[in-house]
Amino acid sequence: MPQTQPVAPAGHNRGAEHDLEMLRRIDDRLRWLATWTIHNANHLRESRDGLKVGGHQASCASMTTIMTALYFHALKPEDRVAVKPHASPVFHAAQYLMGRQTREQMEAFRSFGGAQSYPSRTKDKDDVDFSTGSVGLGVAITAFASLMQDYLSGHGWLAPERRGRFVATMGDAELDEGNIYECLIEAYKHDIRNVWWIVDYNRQSLDATTADRMFDRFDDIFETAGWRVITLKWGKAQMRAFARPGGKALQAWIEACPNADFAALTYQQGAAWRARLMADIGKQAGVRALLDSYADDELHSLMINLGGHCIETLTEAFDAAQDDTPTMFIAYTVKGFGLPLQGHKDNHAGLMTPTQVEALRQTMGVAEGQEWEPMAGLTSEQADAVTAFVAAAPFAQPATRQFKAPPVPVPNRADFPSPDGAEQSTQQAFGRILLDLAKSGHPLADRIVTTSPDVTVSTNLGGFVNQRGLFRRSETADVFRDAKIPSPQRWAGKTAGQHVELGIAEHNLFLNLAAFGLSAPLFGERLLPIGTVYDPFISRGLDALNYACYQDARFMLVATPSGLTLGPEGGAHQSIYTPLIGIGQPGLTYFEPAFVDELAEVMRWSFGHMQADDGGSVYLRLTTRQLTQVERADDAWREDALKGAYWLKAPGPAGDAAIVFCGAIAPEVLQAAEQLADDIPGLGVLNVVSPGLLHRDWMASRRSRWQGGGKQVSHAEALLGQLAPGAGLVTVIDASPATLSWLGGVLGQRVSSLGLDSFGQVGDLPDLYAHYRLDVDAIVDAAADLFL
Repeated sequence: MPQTQPVAPAGHNRGAEHDLEMLRRIDDRLRWLATWTIHNANHLRESRDGLKVGGHQASCASMTTIMTALYFHALKPEDRVAVKPHASPVFHAAQYLMGRQTREQMEAFRSFGGAQSYPSRTKDKDDVDFSTGSVGLGVAITAFASLMQDYLSGHGWLAPERRGRFVATMGDAELDEGNIYECLIEAYKHDIRNVWWIVDYNRQSLDATTADRMFDRFDDIFETAGWRVITLKWGKAQMRAFARPGGKALQAWIEACPNADFAALTYQQGAAWRARLMADIGKQAGVRALLDSYADDELHSLMINLGGHCIETLTEAFDAAQDDTPTMFIAYTVKGFGLPLQGHKDNHAGLMTPTQVEALRQTMGVAEGQEWEPMAGLTSEQADAVTAFVAAAPFAQPATRQFKAPPVPVPNRADFPSPDGAEQSTQQAFGRILLDLAKSGHPLADRIVTTSPDVTVSTNLGGFVNQRGLFRRSETADVFRDAKIPSPQRWAGKTAGQHVELGIAEHNLFLNLAAFGLSAPLFGERLLPIGTVYDPFISRGLDALNYACYQDARFMLVATPSGLTLGPEGGAHQSIYTPLIGIGQPGLTYFEPAFVDELAEVMRWSFGHMQADDGGSVYLRLTTRQLTQVERADDAWREDALKGAYWLKAPGPAGDAAIVFCGAIAPEVLQAAEQLADDIPGLGVLNVVSPGLLHRDWMASRRSRWQGGGKQVSHAEALLGQLAPGAGLVTVIDASPATLSWLGGVLGQRVSSLGLDSFGQVGDLPDLYAHYRLDVDAIVDAAADLFL
């Protein structure tokens, strides 16, 4: 059963009445400022496009007491919070009271350059720990951030006094998101600690009231996963009423009241409450006298005095949960609490009218023209007292909360591993590079942390893990090794291990990469996370990948095997459009090297890019296909490769065509080029190592014209400009042809594109390449099309 109303430890300071009164006044200030911020954006600020701005006044009002108890009582500067996205104005209002947000930003809420609709690490100017959006990802990342904190501690990089708690506030509708439960399972496996998840349990989603049958299920689910569940259903005024004659009957009625009925009565307020209660339980002993002791407005206040709106209930609960046990607080609230919208089923996107806001302003004692004043509505003496209280709050104390981590040195080119071998696959070489780094003792290797969703061995991470070990909060033995059972995998768990093994849930992979990729700004300690996944299953975790990039987490995603070249695994395991994700995803640079020396060059560049102020994350699309490695005459290719492409075979002076390719299809391209050499003199072969870099550079050169930078020649223009005027391009990739076909638009050249636009099937490579037209004959035919 869930715990209710926890009792603070003996002798614990449960808060003097003065402090509780200060918190209540702050609660009122947050409710007013959040409401006014949204009203200003929708009704007072000039609208040039006529679109509704929005801002979720009702969702903010249900959260103000919770946010007050957190930011002005419970939190320390070391704690990190993922704020309920629809409570963004409340968060900004709290920062405003602490002097960490400006009036200009508040007035510009949801306009260009102003406070963001949902908290954003990269776009908001106040102190956002985690970007959030209403898909549960901001909730789940807190568990992986706690794991990241344990990782830093286990490696001796984080002093105990710098450790904090990771807190997520969420709407109850976010509990419908599957990624929360995937995270819950992984959190249990890794014995996650120091996490609070606080549910604004207002029982209303965007379209309807929440299903009643879920009342008792959430606590069961979380307790099974090792969490402490604390249900905050009743406020102190309600508990006092329940102790009076007739109170037990009133409590039982509320317990049994359907969500929709409670919401409707909340909207109808006092007289409606009285009529319904008298009709249902008025004949029970003591009920009439109990109800008669309250005026209509007092009865309404009593009925909505739920735990999530009682500052005393909340602060006691937070004070009583000071150990490191992961805790879920289910705080019962009213959506739109204290506003005319409260309880109405359509209030999620509803906006108060100017008349309603004016009435609220008068009720709260806010003088006209003083709407933006932090302490508006208070007397001078009260304002001074609240201002002093805010300044003394633990979270408001001066502290560094955003860090700059020193760079981790990257080996120079001569010392960076580049495996030898006449025939190699990029996936195999990736594993060897990491293993060589692990053995090298270079400082870079110590900061690498690898992670994978149950595909560690099959993505060639096994050697690194053998060398560096699994990360565990407590030591775990390798049972097979201890039993002398032969196995190439020797995986013992230890606090100094450098691999986080995950279950097969790609959302968790990307959330883990997001958390570990934020170690530098959150803790000032640089980690270089590398995650491996099967390339087609990137799609399974795509919203979490986008979320990770949105908040500028830094990581390397290695996806392999790629495309139709996977062969016998069949269509469900053959990726088609993942390169388009790589090209289109902001904050992520996509590479698809064909040869091992390209891979080594790209990985070395990536470790620097992951640390650069203007850098980002990297996606490597690799293959299991063994390719014959090319012989290099010199290193001239390297600079162009890191710009996105280089001529593997330079075109002749009058080159009328070029074959442009990417990745595993290199052998077919080179054979086709040999066959075409006599028919197309000067034929060039362009190896595109990064379609993503090449495309972004081209777009940047186009933008430079209207951004005052003058005409800039992109790398793609420079390369393709070496062909004869009117030359044509054959583009070939084991993926969507759109990955490369855009190159025809750079100089207006004709394009004959080869690639995949349908699901693959089981088969060996000769059959598959022939069927899907990726073989030598198809490339030759595509070249002929250019001249027909």
